[in-house]
Amino acid sequence: MSVEGKGYRMAMLAVKNEADALDIVQDTMIKLATSYGQLAETGEQEQWRPLFYKILQNTILDFHRKSSRIKRWFVGSKPAANDEIDDDNELDNLSLNVEYSPEEYLQQRQMGEQALQTVDALPVKQQQCFLLRCWEGFSVQETAQMMNISEGSVKTHYHRALQKLQEALNEKA
Repeated sequence: MSVEGKGYRMAMLAVKNEADALDIVQDTMIKLATSYGQLAETGEQEQWRPLFYKILQNTILDFHRKSSRIKRWFVGSKPAANDEIDDDNELDNLSLNVEYSPEEYLQQRQMGEQALQTVDALPVKQQQCFLLRCWEGFSVQETAQMMNISEGSVKTHYHRALQKLQEALNEKA
């Protein structure tokens, strides 16, 4: 999957709205291209991936800040019915090409749904730390730089996210 696709999934989990997630990824790509386009000329393309995620994190945080200001003014507004995430499509896209018996498939699918629901319910910083560290495989140092927080904060947020995920999966088992 492309970096943009992974970024979209991260944004989707963070904002829970397809249009907003697409806007966030588009804004991220535009900011990356306009601010760091010179990296293509210097041959430093390996820096694009961490820069993309750093810009994505900042754009997600900006979205949440803006949303919280709007919610203060327009309390009680509910999302439209078409703003919901299609969990079935999301889980199908995450599935691997592995043969399971019907029982194993159902169990794996239920565990996947539980894991996604748990990740979805995490606070934004824990969610983003988990996604960058676990899904994207960034180091503590890289994650701290991308999120503009200390390495200790990354470790704390990541540990708390893992604890919540483990608790949720243990409850299901």
